[in-house]
Amino acid sequence: MRSETRHQLKQDAFSRATIEAAGKTVHWSVEHRNVLVRVAIALVVLMALGFGAWYHLSTQDEKASLVLTQAVRTLDTPLRAPGTPAQPDVPSFETSKERAEAARKQFQSIVDDYPHTRTADMARYFLGVTAAGIGDNATAERWFKEASSQGGAEVASLAQFALASIYAETSRTKDAVNIYQQLIAKPTNSVGKVTAQLQLAEVYQSNSQPLDAKRLYEEIKKANATNEAGSLAAQKLTELK
Repeated sequence: MRSETRHQLKQDAFSRATIEAAGKTVHWSVEHRNVLVRVAIALVVLMALGFGAWYHLSTQDEKASLVLTQAVRTLDTPLRAPGTPAQPDVPSFETSKERAEAARKQFQSIVDDYPHTRTADMARYFLGVTAAGIGDNATAERWFKEASSQGGAEVASLAQFALASIYAETSRTKDAVNIYQQLIAKPTNSVGKVTAQLQLAEVYQSNSQPLDAKRLYEEIKKANATNEAGSLAAQKLTELK
């Protein structure tokens, strides 16, 4: 798989998941926790397919990437129905907290054992994801900040995007808006311009700033007239009338 194809796949997966989340009518903070997990899983699976070619991994990074893949599989392991016993040889967890804790230990082992690898940068991001998934926003914020400061451009933008969602759901609206505006100004393969625009518009709409939301949705609609983002923006504009 060529590098540019992998980049496009990652961007498409991220955008689809984010557009889907923006289109939901459930509580904003709950949906964002879900999208952080879904997007993270989609990203790492795609990365794992071509990790060697993209990152030119050293021996240490290769070892770390294997643990990362295992940890993501843990994060994606199904939950058992309440009262259902575990089945032999069939991985499962009883609660999302139990699953997140198991994945957290694996991600933490990458940071501890391979701290200077690029895989560790992704592990720091996933440590934030697991914390956000169980509502531990303080820990999530710490890991997202660390991933943002130590990771490359792609990981940093993912971490910033996730950090903005934490700020938005904890009433730090100004901080969230500033991050989304930065991501719009400097998009990456992992967080495209329209992805950040949609989330910024959601923040405006959720914080009773309909004029700002309308302006942004109109911009999205105009620039994406033939795709899903444009259709979603048009739907949101109808809701704002």
